[in-house]
Amino acid sequence: MYALYKQVHPPTAVEHCVYCNFFSRDERSLVVAKTSELLVYRLIKDAAAKPAKKGGDKPTDGKIKKEKLEQVGSFRLFGNVMSLQIAPLSGTGRDALLMSFQEAKISIVEYDPGTHDLKTLSMHYFEQEELKLYTVNNHIPVVQVDPENRCAVMLVYGSRLVVLPFKREVSIDESDSLFSSSRSALMPSYMINLTEMDEKIMNVIDFKFLHGYYEPTLLILYEPLRTWPGRIAVRHDTCAIVALSLNMAQKVHPIIWSQSNLPYDCTQVMPVPKPIGGVLIMAVNSLLYLNQSVPPFGVSLNSITDRSTSFPMKVQEGVKLSLDCSHAIFISYDRLVVSLKGGEIYVLTLLVDGMRSVRGFHFDKAAASVLTTCLCLMEEGFLFLGSRLGNSLLLKYTEKMNDKLSDGTNTASKPIGEEWPASKRRRGEDASDWMASDVTLVEDPDELEVYGKEEKKSGTQLTSYSFEVCDSLLNIGPCSNMVMGEPAFLSEEFQNNLDPDLELVTCSGYGKNGALSVLERTVRPQVVTTFELPGCYDMWTVVGKIDNVMKPPGVGDEDAEKEPPKESEQLTSHAFLLLSRDDSTMILQTGKEITELDHSGYSTQGPTVFAGNLGNNKYAIQVTNMGVRLLEGVNQQQHIPLDLGAPITQCSLADPYVILMSEKGDVMLLTLKKSDQHGERLAITRPQMLQKSKILALSTYKDTSGMFAATSKKPTGPQKQVDITPEKEPRPSTSSKMYGVDVDNIDEEDEMLYGSSEPAVLASNVPSDTSPKSGSSKEADKTMSKEPTYWCTVCRENGLLEIYSLPDFNLAFVVRNFPMAQKVLVDSGHVQKTSDQPHQQHEMLPTVKEVLLLGLGNKNSRPFLMAIVEDDLLIYEAFPAHSTKDDSHLKIRFKKVSHNILMKVKKGKSKKQSKTSSNLTLLGDTEDEQGKKKYINRMRYFQDISSYSGVFISGPYPYWVFLTNKGVLRAHPMPIDGAVTCFAPFNNVNCPKGFLYFNKQGELRICVLPTHLSYDSPWPVRKVPLRCTPHFVSYHVETKTYSVVTSTLTAMTSIPRFNGEEKEEEEIERDERFIHSNKEQFSIQLFSPLSWEPIPNTKIDYEEYEHVTCLKSVNLLCESTVTGRKGYLAIATTSLYGEDIQTKGRICIYDVIEVVPEPGQPLTKNNIKVLYDKEQKGPVSCLCDVMGYLLSCVGQKIYLWTFKDNDLIGLAFVDTQIYIHNAVSIKNFVLVSDISKSVYLLQYQVQDRTLALVSRDPKPLEVYSCEFMVDDKMMAFLVSDADKNLILYHYYPNARESFGGTRLLRRADMNIGAHVNTFVRVRCKLTDPATDKPSGGPVERRHAVFMATLDGGLGLLLPMTEKIYRRLFMLQNGMTSNTPHVGGLNPRAYRQIVSPQRALSNPHKNILDGDLLWKFTHLGVVEKNELAKKIGTTVEQIMDDLMDVERLTMHF
Repeated sequence: MYALYKQVHPPTAVEHCVYCNFFSRDERSLVVAKTSELLVYRLIKDAAAKPAKKGGDKPTDGKIKKEKLEQVGSFRLFGNVMSLQIAPLSGTGRDALLMSFQEAKISIVEYDPGTHDLKTLSMHYFEQEELKLYTVNNHIPVVQVDPENRCAVMLVYGSRLVVLPFKREVSIDESDSLFSSSRSALMPSYMINLTEMDEKIMNVIDFKFLHGYYEPTLLILYEPLRTWPGRIAVRHDTCAIVALSLNMAQKVHPIIWSQSNLPYDCTQVMPVPKPIGGVLIMAVNSLLYLNQSVPPFGVSLNSITDRSTSFPMKVQEGVKLSLDCSHAIFISYDRLVVSLKGGEIYVLTLLVDGMRSVRGFHFDKAAASVLTTCLCLMEEGFLFLGSRLGNSLLLKYTEKMNDKLSDGTNTASKPIGEEWPASKRRRGEDASDWMASDVTLVEDPDELEVYGKEEKKSGTQLTSYSFEVCDSLLNIGPCSNMVMGEPAFLSEEFQNNLDPDLELVTCSGYGKNGALSVLERTVRPQVVTTFELPGCYDMWTVVGKIDNVMKPPGVGDEDAEKEPPKESEQLTSHAFLLLSRDDSTMILQTGKEITELDHSGYSTQGPTVFAGNLGNNKYAIQVTNMGVRLLEGVNQQQHIPLDLGAPITQCSLADPYVILMSEKGDVMLLTLKKSDQHGERLAITRPQMLQKSKILALSTYKDTSGMFAATSKKPTGPQKQVDITPEKEPRPSTSSKMYGVDVDNIDEEDEMLYGSSEPAVLASNVPSDTSPKSGSSKEADKTMSKEPTYWCTVCRENGLLEIYSLPDFNLAFVVRNFPMAQKVLVDSGHVQKTSDQPHQQHEMLPTVKEVLLLGLGNKNSRPFLMAIVEDDLLIYEAFPAHSTKDDSHLKIRFKKVSHNILMKVKKGKSKKQSKTSSNLTLLGDTEDEQGKKKYINRMRYFQDISSYSGVFISGPYPYWVFLTNKGVLRAHPMPIDGAVTCFAPFNNVNCPKGFLYFNKQGELRICVLPTHLSYDSPWPVRKVPLRCTPHFVSYHVETKTYSVVTSTLTAMTSIPRFNGEEKEEEEIERDERFIHSNKEQFSIQLFSPLSWEPIPNTKIDYEEYEHVTCLKSVNLLCESTVTGRKGYLAIATTSLYGEDIQTKGRICIYDVIEVVPEPGQPLTKNNIKVLYDKEQKGPVSCLCDVMGYLLSCVGQKIYLWTFKDNDLIGLAFVDTQIYIHNAVSIKNFVLVSDISKSVYLLQYQVQDRTLALVSRDPKPLEVYSCEFMVDDKMMAFLVSDADKNLILYHYYPNARESFGGTRLLRRADMNIGAHVNTFVRVRCKLTDPATDKPSGGPVERRHAVFMATLDGGLGLLLPMTEKIYRRLFMLQNGMTSNTPHVGGLNPRAYRQIVSPQRALSNPHKNILDGDLLWKFTHLGVVEKNELAKKIGTTVEQIMDDLMDVERLTMHF
């Protein structure tokens, strides 16, 4: 069996984060690594809580401004980032990223301003066989960078240090960016073997560079002789530190400081910045400060240290905590923020005496937050907490001043000063303001050292901090269990679809971050009502006057700003709906009810080409084939008959400009102007364009981003730069300033004032650069208050894309061969004025069907260019670039955005004519009698549909494209109603912020977007917080309810003792500073999918020490139902009382019954009824149903029971190996997985009632989960293991190597880079939304397997036929070698199966890498054709194959 693996939802768990100058020296960004994805965010200070009004620069009153994170870049990697560090390597002021990958690779990448992408600076590989000797466990390659940026060090295989020396930064004027890219920023690396040093350095725990040494000095924390908690009485204090001074020129590394006998539980090293210096060592139960030539100082944080160490320690008063799994970061030279295992945030202050050595610590509990994996200090007052177990948070912290403390104490007194107003704090952006609590920053540190300070001696001034959450990044991981269910609110129009509608529910998070995530991949509109209106092929909604209320100026319809919902309700609601037919137009007035207007100023005689609003919604405009009408309400104000020599076919509007285009490609510009006698009227101009090639598509655009600006009009460019410099300057060096280190910033400042030597990317194009990449809010306001500019983009037959300024039609941007879909669109300057240019035109030029240029995102500041070319959708995002020689041209380029929207319709073999109508969305009536094609805009911009803005793409495969303040383009399909022919936003009393669309049957649906889901995520999602750890979720079909098993942690203060059968709790006496261990308390509860609230009175608590090991919905034999089967909930539990008491378990069977609901509580109509609950002879580890019987694993035996009269009666049993934790069944076959002995295939033989072992995998394998793979008449067995592999096994009794069928054979394998704990199997989609014909044949019995990972990603595995597999496999090989990969990572190496011990078999592969294959869809036309030709096929064929996968798996 062949298969294809594809990641359908990117990972959401954050592993690493850094804050650096990613784009340029002026702007700092947050770079976040989520396993195999790199995301870049910027802090936007001026995002109003709700988007502000059209003015844009002043927030509306009463709304608190909150800082937000906006994503400005994302990069997929073929490898999981193991550690992430930064270093400025190129001399351009940009930081390079150093990323390490398993097992010992490091890639150094940097942002490339020319392509808006990552470029690889260098790659290093240390996976030689001789280094791997004697390494047993997987060592993570960790990178650390010297704080002075002299070198980087990577630890590989636990015992070797690789040193990467950096060249000292070349002086700025010499390093022109053209040369610096060709010269390497690194000198040759060398390796240090730690085991051959004087002190045997083994078992490295952590290593960091120290501050304030002349040479780079590396401090290593290690444990030469290891111990464990049970052996502390004999061997404790086993850790040691050693400091190596790295002399990179001579390649020598003397040990300059070492200390041994540190507590055995030391976990990490925190170098203390200057002026204090030294190092903090964090242990689980203590905290130590060490410095060369200073006696060590340590404090004990709880009373466990009394027994576990003999290191001299003071007791830290008033604190009882453990630093296990904690993360810390310095926010100033003497303060750290520490995030503990339970999510508590402490501010730790180092109390320093006059000799500048630490003589005390002060802990101040500041907040309780998410359980963190990584911490990162952003700019002044902002912290980012990255998390694997919950949503990652952006926190803002402010200081509360406290009383000064006298010398010896360290308890915080009451805060007396109020919190500072944020505006004041933000304005003074110098460091002394930030660290207002300490004096060392103000004066020169050396002066302080000599004289000391009176104030200093009287006591360190302590401050407490307050934290508030500003923004969060959604995380649905770690997904421990996943189940399919039915969505609660499905409109009845979609109830009887051939393919059932499903949703996925996964258990996410841990502890107080525990939640259920409800995921739906597709958009399911909520239908308000449906009209049958055959023959309509296009429609528009128009805002009109209702009750003669005038619209206040400044509220536009064309830009996506939302208004407060008060008086503006009636001003933005749509008053008219125009439906265009072949020979007439229908005008509907849409108020409380919808009525047809017979007499109005609108033309009804012929079809309408376009309708929209002008003059801030005061006027409406209707464009027909032969003319234009301007209306106010229903009254016609102006009628302009136009004869362009051919009927008008296209129109685009950007208030106050309207551009019309005739069938022959002639263009006309109408402008709404004030006229003396009649208010406002349309004025006509006929623009002169130099190009003569026919125009195919055009779009107008109103730019508020400030990026579209030609410098000729703005002489103030450099001037503005000077204004901005002082406020922005301190930012790149916050880290050095905040540590009170004197940094020489003069050359950097000069460079910012007088321009850099890099080809002027920054200095002169500030007007265009500030807004999209602005860091400071004042600066953004400057750009935002600028007047908007108007532009028109035009696509021609000869492949040119041009952007003209309105209203004077000056050419500002030209791209040749635009339909060839290059990666970056670069302005090609002036194009010759000759009319016929056959030699320039490309021979394979596809035709552009439609183009749209628009601003999306925060304040519409992100310009996007979208185009439909043949069957493909191209999306480009504008970014500032300074390459054009011509001043009058735009200083921008466009970067292609990768998306997953495939819209290719499968061509039928017989019908040749479907090709012509593919643009016309396969309508029956798209061609009128003369056979002329009608032009319909498939891309419709919308704003404020349920508060979202974006573009709807109609056609055979309809898609919603959203872009919110978060800055990510989200594309969600809507296949539920088949092909959509046209779409319009519709805001009405009965349908607030809704929309209209026509499906293929000619039904007009009035809908709203369901708001219980958040659409600003990779899949529409709803996260239901549980505040406790969810373990299992199960869906009960008969009552449509979910049951969830959760657990909470409670302190364990007693030990269970058994006296015969009676259990007694023996209380343990411990002092009050002792930290007790925790035990889990399990319970089960029903949830209703209607509101996702727990159903009252359905919670069942389990006994103490009893763990739930399995929850399944099982179909068991039952005589009282028609089918003979009934769905029950089956639960397996295991009671753990420690190692000297035998483990027992229980099987519980529950029925979910319907009861009379309690008054006022409609959810209580369901309840749980206990049918069976008995103790078993051993631990029950898993359950499943087989042909109506219940299979259970008790200890090392598997039993099969029949459920009769509320009792289990044994049928059969079989013996197994160690611990079975998973079982799935099809018919009478059962696949069970052992925790370390791989999988077994069992069969229940009905006639002689035996459970027999059919076959098994003889090799050991740590299995995480298993599932069946079904393809027509073939079945395979899918397994995920501890090394993140997916493996497919087959049962082939005829093959020789299977020894007569006793062994399962490996037939396919792949590494997916993430742990999979849960699979769901679902039949492939039968219907194609474009044709509505169900697909028959083998596809009907093909199943796709979806999986959820511990990183918060989702993947799918789909069986493939051999013919398609071979074709795509050749394409995959071509893609691996012919396309560049980020960081130089090889996809083939990433997907190679990983096994801890050497196997005697070769990898089988046989699973395609869908993530790599889908990159084919983002290539340009030339590359696609070259690759297809190489493997002897066509691009059409490959796209059809990929489209088939997409169609078959468009579930949920």
